[in-house]
Amino acid sequence: MQHKPQLRTLPLLIAAAFYAQHAYAEDTAADVAPDAAPMQQVEVTAAHLKSARIDLSPNVGTTIYSIDKHMVDQLGQGDNTPFNEVLLRLPGVSQDSKGSGSIHVRDDHANVQYRVNGVQLPESISGFGQSIDTRFVESTDFITGALPAQFGLRTAGIIDIQTKEGQPKSGGRIGVLAGSHGYVEPSAEFFGTQGAFNYYLSGSYLTNKLGIENPLPTSSALHDKTNQTKSFGALSYFLDDNTRLGLMFGTYNGRFQIPNNPNQDAAFTVAGAATPDSAQLNENQREKNRFVVLSLQKSVGDLNYQVSGFHQYSELHYTPDAIGDLAYNGVASDTLRSNTSNGMQFDASYKLNDTHTLRAGLAYTRQTTHSDNSVGVFDMNDDGTQASTTPRTIIDNSSKTGKQSSVYLQDEWHIGAPLTVNYGVRFDKVDAFVSEQQWSPRINVAYQLAKGTALHAGYSRYFTPPPQELAAQSSIDKYAGTSNAPEVGVSDNVKSERTNYYDVGLSHQFSEELTFTADAYYKKIRNMLDEGQFGQALILSPFNYDRGYAKGLELSGVYSRKNWGGFLNVTTQKAEGSNIISGQSLFGPDELAYIANHYIHVDHDQTVSVSGGAHYHFGDSQISSDVLYGSGLRLTPDNGAPNSGHLPHYTTVNFALTHTWKATPVGTVEGRLALINAFDKVYLLRDGSGVGVGAPQYGERRSFYAGLSTSF
Repeated sequence: MQHKPQLRTLPLLIAAAFYAQHAYAEDTAADVAPDAAPMQQVEVTAAHLKSARIDLSPNVGTTIYSIDKHMVDQLGQGDNTPFNEVLLRLPGVSQDSKGSGSIHVRDDHANVQYRVNGVQLPESISGFGQSIDTRFVESTDFITGALPAQFGLRTAGIIDIQTKEGQPKSGGRIGVLAGSHGYVEPSAEFFGTQGAFNYYLSGSYLTNKLGIENPLPTSSALHDKTNQTKSFGALSYFLDDNTRLGLMFGTYNGRFQIPNNPNQDAAFTVAGAATPDSAQLNENQREKNRFVVLSLQKSVGDLNYQVSGFHQYSELHYTPDAIGDLAYNGVASDTLRSNTSNGMQFDASYKLNDTHTLRAGLAYTRQTTHSDNSVGVFDMNDDGTQASTTPRTIIDNSSKTGKQSSVYLQDEWHIGAPLTVNYGVRFDKVDAFVSEQQWSPRINVAYQLAKGTALHAGYSRYFTPPPQELAAQSSIDKYAGTSNAPEVGVSDNVKSERTNYYDVGLSHQFSEELTFTADAYYKKIRNMLDEGQFGQALILSPFNYDRGYAKGLELSGVYSRKNWGGFLNVTTQKAEGSNIISGQSLFGPDELAYIANHYIHVDHDQTVSVSGGAHYHFGDSQISSDVLYGSGLRLTPDNGAPNSGHLPHYTTVNFALTHTWKATPVGTVEGRLALINAFDKVYLLRDGSGVGVGAPQYGERRSFYAGLSTSF
């Protein structure tokens, strides 16, 4: 049997792939000396129920990479690091611009599921902001591969987060990080326990002048300020030793200026108005997200279960530059998109005997999406010239109420000491813009080849509905004869993706210090989902390729000694699709015709991604460094096939130095210095070409940060 170690005790920068492939996790009880002082009852109860909650999720035959708060602390910005950038240090994760998904897991676009304390969070409308605040994360398991039946709908990767909780001694942490681009981020955390009541609260405020990637290779962007606030709370009350009532809530508010690209030529004339300089436009985007989750968790002998109810609201509002957008694009769309989700989730596990553990559950979500658009356009002649310089406004509003329901059953079967099989089935049904359903069988096998060496393999059938909050499309008939008329007058509804997923992996511990893992996967896909930005409003729109596939290989190594350690992850992958069968009005006719008869790379396909790092402890100080390499996302060359080229490769290197002063009059004080993109590499994440790609976007230039925090 292979056990997951307590990763937070390892002095690693990132514990990606340390014992990554699990045969299965098994609860173990620590031996306690007879004369040891008894622990407080609430601590014992909390640990027992937390273990029981984790046991609700199987990990037989999956690929799991783990990160904890100690490892996050070794990144340049510490727990101020945006959560998507934390995930970039994991195998199979590649970087993208904030406006088009931020990260990609195993060459998938989005399709990532976030679970907090065992509860799957409803999806929010995609934008620039990060609703997950890294500072409230205690530990994260990143689960990929052929997933067990418990996990569905969003399946490229499972971000399974365990949050911080109250401690027996009440306390907190207050800090501030400041640096380049006008960056200032104060934050605070408070936690404690009062009898059976446990609480953790956090909040932060961020302002800087590089909220979105710069469309220019300069160090500073034009019109790119952001203000963001986040809050999170986790409250729990122990009704008895085996029952916990929990309440989680979180808020996010973000305001973004859309950066300007100077020296652009206007394409339209606006009556009675001078054309503004493209460097002086004033486009803005506002984002909101709220969620609240109420959970009851109970453990009765060999039966563990958790039932949760949740509510989520998200909103995105794009405000155009009324004259500028019309002059340069012929369209000025004031776009408000909102989504409300309500639902419940139930998960249970029962240890039938020493060889079989049954798990079952169900989930239901009802969501209502509103899309309100006030669109300024020009009337056009049949030959494509401007018929009128006086714009008119088209009101294009719609709404949709959709439902999703799922049920699963699975059995973890320990056949013998070296062999474990987890098999099961789930059923998913969606009723939104389309009504679809699917039965999905799953099977995973883990085999202990030798001490320190484990093999796993699995097959999963996946059913991935399009995100309802993004799938709403404009009424294209309203725009006939205007500057917003599509070249293709057909726009079929987006369908659910259906995938056959195969995965095999091996992990080997060469010594106590060195562990190596390898994992290979292949996905055969029908109705392959992708997303792109097709308008000025920075809201992604999903569409389907009729057929597609993705394949890849991940290699990872971790080395750990008492005072120093390092990690290296290398991923190679490829994903292609053919024949666009939904949202056709988003594309040009020549583009559609070519893709109808050819496989093309998806726009986010990056052949090679590498992440690595190292750290060294000395006394109360620590120095660390990490590196990211990308071979480049796709582009469309002049007169070339869609997505047939790729951007230049890039490498960025970051450094961090921290020092801790203990037992000061104001508590434990930590100082931090960080240098991001230390060698000031100028690199493109996107060049504005490619299928569904918006404006050019450059990565962050060299930046310096300094922080100070105190824990009490």
